[in-house]
Amino acid sequence: MSRHAATGVTWVDAWEPAAGAERAAAAFRARFDAEPDGVWSAPGRVNLIGEHTDYNGGLCLPIDLPHRTYVALRRTSAAGTPGAADAVVRLASAQEPDAGLWSAPLADTGPGRVDGWPAYAAGVAWALGAAGHTVGGFDAVVDSCVPYGAGLSSSAALECAVAVALDEAFGLGLADDDAGRTRLVAACIRAENEVAGAPTGGMDQSASLRARAGHALLLDTLDQSVRHVPFDLAGSGLALLVIDTKAEHRLADGQYAARRTACEAAARQLGVATLREVRPDGLDDALARIADADLPADVTRRRVRHVVTEIARVETFVALLDAGRVRDVGPVMDASHASLRDDYEVSAPELDVAVDAARAAGALGARMTGGGFGGSAIALVEVGAVDDVAVAVARAFDDAGFHPPAFLVAEASGPASRTA
Repeated sequence: MSRHAATGVTWVDAWEPAAGAERAAAAFRARFDAEPDGVWSAPGRVNLIGEHTDYNGGLCLPIDLPHRTYVALRRTSAAGTPGAADAVVRLASAQEPDAGLWSAPLADTGPGRVDGWPAYAAGVAWALGAAGHTVGGFDAVVDSCVPYGAGLSSSAALECAVAVALDEAFGLGLADDDAGRTRLVAACIRAENEVAGAPTGGMDQSASLRARAGHALLLDTLDQSVRHVPFDLAGSGLALLVIDTKAEHRLADGQYAARRTACEAAARQLGVATLREVRPDGLDDALARIADADLPADVTRRRVRHVVTEIARVETFVALLDAGRVRDVGPVMDASHASLRDDYEVSAPELDVAVDAARAAGALGARMTGGGFGGSAIALVEVGAVDDVAVAVARAFDDAGFHPPAFLVAEASGPASRTA
């Protein structure tokens, strides 16, 4: 991070890929007294629009960040012997120095057997094996500049960096094309859902593995199809300011799972496989059919209304981009935040202050991004107003008695790959 002396604003800097790779490689050498087979990296993501739609068969529109997680990895046992005595996973993280070296037999890396951050890494190896891909033992060291706990998908960046590392180290060949990367996405999702115990959808992993530089990824989670939508804010004199509120973002504390459970229960009541099947012109009828179940009906109706209208907002946002009208997406972002705050109830005071202060300072639109309950907000701003908006948000946080936020400017970057 860097702190601007004149304004007191803290910026989260992305590492140059070569520098990030060398950090991870140096940490590997220090930990294992050996050279890694290589260094692989994967980006965090920021979602432009389409929140809590991925586990409802909906649409979402993320971009990859230039901020990446780097994994230096060395294969230590041959592919084809996943149950052998030497098939051991050893992991260390520069972000968790006090945790030391984590080690376990590869056979013991499945659901219910791994706690904490290693679940996101070792879980990928387990999930690949469960899908029929042969992975052996390995050593790995992780380093990252993706802000932790900021709702910018640091967990998926870790999973996806490990996935492409294992893919190459064990000759799986999945990262060579989009179809194979879609299978890597599935393994990363299983790692997060079943091993780490976070019941998220697949947007984060899809963005980290399947997006393209200079494009937003329009992901249809119903069939996992994608369209790469050109996304060049600078060409329109705009920038996307990301505000890390420092209100820690947690997905495994029950609130995220509760929203997903409510949506699945509503779909069952409505007789549909997913809420994607409820179209906006049929929303009022669908809401009228929802009765009390595990939650009061009015709560379930608000959850459903958010999902259906949010999917429609993704369609509107993409149509505006396709028409070259990026300056007109601000009101769509604003409506998304209101829906997440009021109907889905996943915002937080820090997120609301960030959004309101950014708009008051001239942002064309602003919204929370990610799963909510803390994390980050985004604001679409004139490129020359980035510093002014950041200062205004920082002052609003100070006035509210919150911890100082941090900022970064998001650019649509490239997907997980070998870095060195």
